Amino acid sequence: MTGAATQPPTTPRSVLFMCGMNAIRSPMAEALAKAALPSGTYVASAGVRHGERDPFVDVVLAEVGLSVGRHQPRTLDELEDDYFDLIVTLAPEAHHLALDLTRSMAVDVVYWPTPDPTVATGTREQIVDAYRAVRDHLATLINRRLVVAPAGEKA
Repeated sequence: MTGAATQPPTTPRSVLFMCGMNAIRSPMAEALAKAALPSGTYVASAGVRHGERDPFVDVVLAEVGLSVGRHQPRTLDELEDDYFDLIVTLAPEAHHLALDLTRSMAVDVVYWPTPDPTVATGTREQIVDAYRAVRDHLATLINRRLVVAPAGEKA
């Protein structure tokens, strides 16, 4: 598949990032997307089940000048809004649920396989490196697939 085939013609007006517990991957993607997408774009995140906030997310986002702020993990049931132009799933269980929930809706659901950094072992630095890899992976995907360059420029 070429880059042009994955590039949307316009930036979505609203994006939901979903993962297992809304503790690492989806809040990280939410923060990165809010920084990269136009200010009028509504970006949110949610999980399939309840999770606990992960301090390593704050560490690796701070390295790039971002923060999840007061984010507390939430499930789909806790979202204020339930209509999105695009749902990006980052874990298999989130993808299956999103497809099931949107079966009769006109919403795009895409799956971006993203590793779970909590499985990393070793020193603190090796563990933080796993979180950095997830952050960089998500930033690359957001910039390649969601950020639309102005006319005449390449994304």
